Amino acid sequence: MDLTFGVFIPQGWKMELSSIVDPVDKWAKATEIAQLAEELGYDSLWVYDHYHNVPVPAHETMFECWTTLAAVSQLTSRIKLGQMVSCTPYREPGLTAKITSNLDVISNGRLIWGVGAGWYDQEFRGYGHPFDPPADRIRMMKEAVEIVTAMWTQPDVSYHGRHYDLDGAQCDPKPVQQPRPQVLIGGGGEQLTLRVVARLADASNFGGQPDEFRHKCDVLREHCSAVGRDYDEIQKTWSPEVFIREDDQDIIDGGSRSFYGEAYDSWRAGNLVGTPEQVTEKIRTYIDLGCTGFYPWCSDYPETESMRLLAKRVIPELRR
Repeated sequence: MDLTFGVFIPQGWKMELSSIVDPVDKWAKATEIAQLAEELGYDSLWVYDHYHNVPVPAHETMFECWTTLAAVSQLTSRIKLGQMVSCTPYREPGLTAKITSNLDVISNGRLIWGVGAGWYDQEFRGYGHPFDPPADRIRMMKEAVEIVTAMWTQPDVSYHGRHYDLDGAQCDPKPVQQPRPQVLIGGGGEQLTLRVVARLADASNFGGQPDEFRHKCDVLREHCSAVGRDYDEIQKTWSPEVFIREDDQDIIDGGSRSFYGEAYDSWRAGNLVGTPEQVTEKIRTYIDLGCTGFYPWCSDYPETESMRLLAKRVIPELRR
């Protein structure tokens, strides 16, 4: 598979827009960076599907996933539009099919549908969504993928599952991508999530340091073998944080930029933190493990130095 590189745009989830006072100005910064991502040649831009900030809700701006993508789709023309990841229990799958199909049409075929089971329990409680056990949420995700992909391609869909029941659902217009948009499933749960990936996904996003990434790939390979799926058909992707500076001392002096307060050494080891040369070598380690999609979040937002250095100094080296 070809290497693909994307970047998250600032939405406020990690408090990265808190230095900007006016929410209209925050939105202007988000769209400015979305357009910059396209100008810099990134293959895709990404947003989170969350309602509240982390590490705790903070009454700080958090732009909603799908309305953000719909607006950004009209300000860009080439770059793919993805979510990391759309939370299944937040929307009924019939509605999700309609939203995703519409977005693919209005963007002229640029949707990547990222989907997951959800995990941020405070959001579930705050917005009144039942926070079911993990196994149930993963089964809901599985059913949602089956429903949405059916509604993308079939004129009428009836579905009778454990969690969802549809009778004659229609979804028009259909997505314009052929045969359909890419389905990316997020999460690294080994026995449930990766089993669903093996059956239904075009791509799987799971992180971790190299040993963990290698292990997750091995588990996914076993699940693919069990269901008769070609493991190499599934794109493996990673979404770390990225922080790049030309001088390594600038990185050391700045300390950890983890929004969870992670210690510097741990934060640096688990993400793309370093000089352009160091980040390039770390990405090569993951490429050797089979990772072909890199979709980082920039730890210096609303600045754009890391975003620019990744595009201009790192990606060209990896695509030689």
